Amino acid sequence: MSFSIEFVFRLIGAVVGAVGASIGGFRFAQWLGITSDVYVIVFGLVGFLGGLILTPFLTTRPIRSIRRELSQMTAGRLTAIVAGIFLGLVAAALLSLPLSLLPAPFRQIMPLATAVIFCYLSVIILTTRQNDFQALFSSFRSGSAPEGGVDKGSESFVLLDTSVIIDGRIADISKTGFIQGTLLIPNFVLLELQHIADSADAMRRNRGRRGLEVLSLLQNEAPIPTRITDMDASEVREVDSKLVSLARHLHCPIMTNDYNLNRVAEIQGVRVLNINDLANAVKAIFLPGEELQVKIIQEGRELGQGVGYLEDGTMVVVEDGRRLINSTRSVTVTKVLQTAAGRMIFAKP
Repeated sequence: MSFSIEFVFRLIGAVVGAVGASIGGFRFAQWLGITSDVYVIVFGLVGFLGGLILTPFLTTRPIRSIRRELSQMTAGRLTAIVAGIFLGLVAAALLSLPLSLLPAPFRQIMPLATAVIFCYLSVIILTTRQNDFQALFSSFRSGSAPEGGVDKGSESFVLLDTSVIIDGRIADISKTGFIQGTLLIPNFVLLELQHIADSADAMRRNRGRRGLEVLSLLQNEAPIPTRITDMDASEVREVDSKLVSLARHLHCPIMTNDYNLNRVAEIQGVRVLNINDLANAVKAIFLPGEELQVKIIQEGRELGQGVGYLEDGTMVVVEDGRRLINSTRSVTVTKVLQTAAGRMIFAKP
């Protein structure tokens, strides 16, 4: 269908180009004082070819690009653009009367130039500050004054990152009741998750699909509310930067497993809830001298060492444990080491 419409526009453009160029060729021949139809024919053919080639770049393709941009644009941004154009036209209309009193040619040029400038400035201002205006209007609707861009009586939010959704443990944590507030998932995070699920790489595709399944569990089975929001930070393009900007605007924490996002958010004063830190914090604490049962399954790095794991994944390095591989033994804790990767326990039989 789109091909046939484009073909019709090509034919119309070719005919218009041929007629216009033929008239131009005739005028050019008259200007030279030559009564020859060669110029008319040559100019007509060039106009026909130019119209056939250039018409889609002036008609169907710009319209298709605009339609694609509008379909991907969030509702808040689209509303801000329409409101900006309306306010710009109103401001230009108020100035049209005094501008019409100017001498020619300014009274013909200035009203149009003013309308374009005011529309552009209004759209830029409303799109870059759309989140602030939305918070202001929501505060008026709720009857409370805004404080730092957030209503005093509004609910608390926790922003979810793509990595923490794919990780999946958030679904189990939400059932424990330790998380207070509403889990908030921006639309740009959902789009990134969908992009990962549509990846050509099998591993990335499986991770994306797992994330979508976890998101479905959060919406249908989690005891705490989960919401998808169209709020966006249009002044930045990266997903991590958008999350940090949105968290600063809403004064809420970000839940993530991403190390880089964790550091960037902390530098900018945004509170971060890291599930890996939570997992390390709730692991059982063993003091030197305590005994525990562990199955030694492999050799350690040092000579004679054996390595086993507790149920929570904590590594236990057993001195002289190489001879005890594939057996469950009672060991005595000698040292507990906390590393960036987690807690490591050293013990001896």
